[in-house]
Parts: sequence; C-alpha cells; structure tokens
Amino acid sequence: MKIDELLAKAKDGLETKLVYGEPYESDGVTVIVASTVSSGGGGGDGRDENGRSGEGGGFGLSAKPVGAYVIKDGKLRWEPAVDVNRLLATLGAIAVAALFVATRLAKLKYRAGEPAGES
Repeated sequence: MKIDELLAKAKDGLETKLVYGEPYESDGVTVIVASTVSSGGGGGDGRDENGRSGEGGGFGLSAKPVGAYVIKDGKLRWEPAVDVNRLLATLGAIAVAALFVATRLAKLKYRAGEPAGES
C-alpha cells in the first residue's frame, strides 16, 4: 500500500460518528457520549546505495471521553467526564510548586534577618 493510499484511508475513517456515540436510551433518559478525537500519521520512502527502494508509514488514532449529553423529561444537560488521574497529577504538581516557593521565601526571609557581612 502506498503512503498516499494509507493516509486517504485514514482520513476516510475520521467521521463525526467517532466524536459522538450512538444515543443510548433507558427508562426515558437518553445519553449521548462525546469524545475528543486526535490523530497523527507519517511516512517516508528511501533508496539505498544499491538502488533498492522502500517506503513505510503509520497512523495513530486516540479518543478520550469528555462528557455526555443527557436528555431527561425534554431537558438537555451536559455532564462533563472527570479524569481523576489527571486531576491528581495536576494537584500534585501544584503542591510541589507551592512547597518550592514557600522554601524559597523562607530562605529569603532568613537571609534578610541576618546581620550585614554574614552569610
């Protein structure tokens, strides 16, 4: 398969259906899930010193849930998906940064209280 053919087939696979799931209905409540979809691809070709040539390529697709539309009693609402791992990682990074800043400020305050000529 040529690289152009690979990328054309991959492009054909990216449809709106991949972003919104099929509606699911139960007990009068309809749920439509939504995801972000990202993709990437690449390829290349080359020729060696003996005149032999080759080509190759690859394509990746990733989908991540972002939430769902919920329809109940004729009313529509958005329910966001929460990525707990990402939330904990962000809070951990903020805590480390806060500790770094607090330590730095404490050192500056300590040095400001020292008599002149001492360090």
